[in-house]
Amino acid sequence: MSLLVLAYPELSNNDYERIQEFRSANDKLNYHLVTPHWTVVFPLPEDWNKEGLITETVKQIEGIEPFEFSIRCATLNKDAFKDIYHAFLVPDEGYSDIVKLHDKLYEDALFPYRALHVDYIPHIGIGNSADPLKCLGMVEHWNKEEFVIEGRVTMLDVAKFENDEVQTIQRVPVSG
Repeated sequence: MSLLVLAYPELSNNDYERIQEFRSANDKLNYHLVTPHWTVVFPLPEDWNKEGLITETVKQIEGIEPFEFSIRCATLNKDAFKDIYHAFLVPDEGYSDIVKLHDKLYEDALFPYRALHVDYIPHIGIGNSADPLKCLGMVEHWNKEEFVIEGRVTMLDVAKFENDEVQTIQRVPVSG
């Protein structure tokens, strides 16, 4: 079992369905594991316990306000750990809020687990493939016409990843 922290964005039903429809055809790795989300703390080693991560999350987000975001583009990304490519939805507005949230959560107790060798890119994963041209086609599909996906982040989910399943352990409000 690994523990992590996710932010499930509040989206309109139309945007959620659009993302999920695309993911069902293109996100073979994660579609059945988890719904659209921002990963703000990546899976931790098994020596972390639920209570410790919940306490650390509550402590670190104190004073952080809920925030809005807007997504207007998809991007191509080469996985830093596997020989695979990803198509991401990346926010225009709200980008810095998500980065700062990620950075804040990795202060103090989680700092030793922060991946300093990889850029943190806030994203909602929408597809993946070993073929970079296939992922480029996914990105081009989204970017060929103007679109805006707007939403809000008001909660963080401390979750566990076990037996190919992501389950929320506790929801923590982002309440300032």
